[in-house]
Amino acid sequence: QVQLVDSGGGLVQAGGSLRLSCVASGPSFDRHALGWFRQAPGKERVFVSGLSWSGEETEYADAVRGRFLISRDKAKNTVYLQMNSLKPETTAVFYCEDKYAPQYESDRYYTREYEYDYWGQGTLVTVSS
Repeated sequence: QVQLVDSGGGLVQAGGSLRLSCVASGPSFDRHALGWFRQAPGKERVFVSGLSWSGEETEYADAVRGRFLISRDKAKNTVYLQMNSLKPETTAVFYCEDKYAPQYESDRYYTREYEYDYWGQGTLVTVSS
């Protein structure tokens, strides 16, 4: 069983930056692919970024590519999402998600929410114009 705790959200002006964190309790990140999703008010949850369990492969939604960076610290069982040049349309609750991946899919990232096994409680990001 994995428990994820998201943090780092807050209120920021357009053009600013935030770094989200997600701490996992339970097993280490070995064979755990990770992802960030966001859900705006009244909208469905959508993919933001993914990281393979090897840590070698990443993927980003087109809307954030070049501005966001996903990373992890295995020693701390923590995954981060550095968000730069934030835009008002980014306002949403951000969720960290975790998937226990097969050994042979070490370099695969996952972009669909149903592929994940665990998720955090979410952290609210509000970007003012």
